[in-house]
Amino acid sequence: MQLDIIDILKYLLLLTRKQVAQMKLGENLVSRAGNIPECPIVDAIKNIGGEWNFIIIRYLNEKPMGFNEILKSVQGLNSKTLSRVLKNLQAAEIVERAIISTQPFQVQYSLTEKGKSLDPVFEALRQWGMKWAAAETTGAAAK
Repeated sequence: MQLDIIDILKYLLLLTRKQVAQMKLGENLVSRAGNIPECPIVDAIKNIGGEWNFIIIRYLNEKPMGFNEILKSVQGLNSKTLSRVLKNLQAAEIVERAIISTQPFQVQYSLTEKGKSLDPVFEALRQWGMKWAAAETTGAAAK
């Protein structure tokens, strides 16, 4: 059975925030979903899955940002969650952390080459969102 990105995204959107927060980076989504077979899409979602991961990657795709800048930009995100997500994304080699200054201590997060390679995926999601997610809000498919 072939699954497309829309099927995977629908599954991810059905996860509660608590379920996503409890997932570990690289956890097997197949065991959570029960019916999603192993495939390259599932493998990719294992590395970048999770609501906050996508949102943070999206912001870092625009420009490198400091911790507090990310925190202020993402509504509903707390510092503990941001710290955990950034550590997970660093472990997956999607985000890198650079110390900018020691007095005062300041760090900056940016996408690695691996993280930057997600740009076409985010562009496809943006296009899909403009066509279909906007249609749900307005009640009609975008033409």
